[in-house]
Amino acid sequence: MKFRLPGRRPAAETTPATAGDTAAQQAVAAGKGRPTPKRNEAQPRRSGPVPPPPTTRKEAYRRMREQQASTRGNQRVALARGDDSALPARDRGPVRRLVRDVVDTRRNVGSVFLFVAALIMVSLVVPSPAFKNYATMVWLVFFLAIITDSFLLGRRIKKVVTERFPEHEEKARSLVWYGISRSTMVRRWRFPKPAVAPNAEI
Repeated sequence: MKFRLPGRRPAAETTPATAGDTAAQQAVAAGKGRPTPKRNEAQPRRSGPVPPPPTTRKEAYRRMREQQASTRGNQRVALARGDDSALPARDRGPVRRLVRDVVDTRRNVGSVFLFVAALIMVSLVVPSPAFKNYATMVWLVFFLAIITDSFLLGRRIKKVVTERFPEHEEKARSLVWYGISRSTMVRRWRFPKPAVAPNAEI
């Protein structure tokens, strides 16, 4: 006759439970196709030590501002680079990118529009009649030149877009206006920044 201590179970009673637990773990692993990863493996690795939590409201606000500034900086870089994920809806897509390239490879008359407009504004405050007449003449000549250049640019945009994307769904008038509005900006001020050099082949 065997005696057993209080609180202990015989081996025969514990073995089935252990075997059942092992079988359940194997079934779960087989169902997922892989064992459950550890918490430190599931979390993404950080590039450095985790900063301690802020101790004051001022510090929390400072960290929030730094994070927002970093996010805005990354978005500004991606936007200047021309990434579709960061561009507004009016600038997205390969067709719009092609229109921008067509504009950026040309010497557009409209790129000096701001300087001519500034000359006209100055003529309004200068009392000299001769200067006013000169500014008006420059404005008329520029107005005719920009109309002619915009017409040629529109034809160029339609031709290139039709050749590269014959099945595109965007309206030709919208693409032409998009290109003309970009051509009226100084090259270094255009946004997204030009991705091609002047007179380059596209």
